[in-house]
Amino acid sequence: MMLDVNISNMSEVSSITSPEQGPVEYRILGLIFYSCVFVIGVIVNVTALWVFALTTKKRNSVTVYMINVAVVDLTFILLLPFRMVYHHLDYWPFGDLFCRINAALTIFYPCMALWLFALISADRYMAIVQPKHGKELRNIPKAVVASLGVWLMTLGSTLPLLFSNHDPDRVSNFTTCIKMQDIIYMRNDNPVNFVRLIFFFLVPICIMIGCYIVIVDNLIHGRTSKLKPKVKQKSIRIIVTLIIQVLVCFVPFHVCLVLRLLDNGQDGGFNTGAVFTTFLMNMSTVLDIILYYIVSKQFQDRVISVILYRNYLRSVRRKSRHTHTGSIRSMSNLTSAMI
Repeated sequence: MMLDVNISNMSEVSSITSPEQGPVEYRILGLIFYSCVFVIGVIVNVTALWVFALTTKKRNSVTVYMINVAVVDLTFILLLPFRMVYHHLDYWPFGDLFCRINAALTIFYPCMALWLFALISADRYMAIVQPKHGKELRNIPKAVVASLGVWLMTLGSTLPLLFSNHDPDRVSNFTTCIKMQDIIYMRNDNPVNFVRLIFFFLVPICIMIGCYIVIVDNLIHGRTSKLKPKVKQKSIRIIVTLIIQVLVCFVPFHVCLVLRLLDNGQDGGFNTGAVFTTFLMNMSTVLDIILYYIVSKQFQDRVISVILYRNYLRSVRRKSRHTHTGSIRSMSNLTSAMI
């Protein structure tokens, strides 16, 4: 979560001002990947925000969490065009302040996403394991308070990055930004970095694992017989989706971060594993479509209507043609009868 910061990869003995972002192939791959994530992510999350915030009539705690997930995803996705420009030009043209904002928001995303997943997991725990007490805790006001608390907590941990005094990039006129290989310069603040890792990675994951272990145990031993089968199936799908998303998108990213922070032999150069795990973390903004689809019937209908839009238009045209042909035939029959 501390991979993207405004620090350069330049050594003190080097006078090179142009940063090395790796082979051209990786830069092209980055442009293509971020372009696809941007287009798909904007469509998916704007649709989700519209469905959950405006068209959903029966809102609940999960709906509140889904709105927050969509907002966080969109905030992160809107940074991608600047990153694409960076990959294309091979230097950062937007200045120091925006690089700091960009880096802070990039660090903010995985922290916020994991805590929201933890809240959703706790909500499923209350719905399945403690349904009686869950009705009191799983309501909209308390979900709003929990979400607001996570926002304030995460913002409080990332805003200090905007005022960091350690800025090796100053000597290179701010030509680099949000580069994973720059992690070598973060080791001066390793205690702070590991506190963030514990509180914004290990703690939410432990909450998720604890909830899932208890949920699975209750499902196996038949302690959830009072629940409707649809509620059980929906909860299981949500759990499986969150587990896969965390394992694929966030665990490799944080493992790579820890290895980079601990390896004092690294020179901060280009690292293929670092680039790949960063791609996976960005992909989370697109994979949230699975979560939206499982949670909301309205979102399912909206996705299906978009996918089947052409078929819908064709059916409408066929009906209109059939109606038009039928009216012509009825008019001709009426004319014949009159004659």
